Amino acid sequence: MKVAWITGAARGIGLATAQRFLAEGWAVALLDIEEALLARSIAAIDLPERTLALPGDVSDPAVVEAAAAAIRARFGRLDALVNNAGVAVFGPILQTTLEQWRRVMEVNLTGPFLTGQAAAPLMAESGGGAIVNITSISGLRASTLRVAYGTSKAGLAHLTKQQAVEFASLGIRVNAVAPGPVDTAMAQAVHTPDIRADYHDAMPLNRYGLERELASAIFWLASAEASYVTGQVLAVDGGFDAAGIGLPTLRGQRRNL
Repeated sequence: MKVAWITGAARGIGLATAQRFLAEGWAVALLDIEEALLARSIAAIDLPERTLALPGDVSDPAVVEAAAAAIRARFGRLDALVNNAGVAVFGPILQTTLEQWRRVMEVNLTGPFLTGQAAAPLMAESGGGAIVNITSISGLRASTLRVAYGTSKAGLAHLTKQQAVEFASLGIRVNAVAPGPVDTAMAQAVHTPDIRADYHDAMPLNRYGLERELASAIFWLASAEASYVTGQVLAVDGGFDAAGIGLPTLRGQRRNL
């Protein structure tokens, strides 16, 4: 039985991804800083023989080392790592504090660095595996009020390439998924109707993505179906990045033709 380690797995894209791996017959170790929420998610999944709860902060080296050791002790192998844990701070550059900047970098960039270091040796023992880092469309295109978040995700995209080059000799492929707007509970809570309309107009597919659609892309990159794919960043964004500087007004006129 193959084993996946997913960070930020108590909710949203991380939880949907865990459910997809489980549906494919994998065992899954779910790491999340929100211990109570993680416990509820594990209970709802109700597959105790194939799940392992790992509460903790992905930016803490001791937590990461302990998590890798727990996976080894419980399952004896690791075949995939999904670095989904992330935090965001939204605000102008001049109002972003050093503390906020550091926290975003610690979780979004240092976390995947640490988990990659911990996971690679364990994967190599079984002949290799795959790492999928969750970046963001904000790491590919600059966005207002997202200096720390966007920069951390751009750094993660480059870390993906570094890991792909260096871990290839261990039989480990490394890729990234860059989500566009996704219809998560958080997005539903903070995106006003005007913001949603702006996003719709900016995306050729004219809608938000679904958590399960992101999970499908992540699972594919971790699976043998993507055996010759490494060092890539796959935008799963409804065409948002491809649309470039296309003006929403012009796209609206096109829809009326």
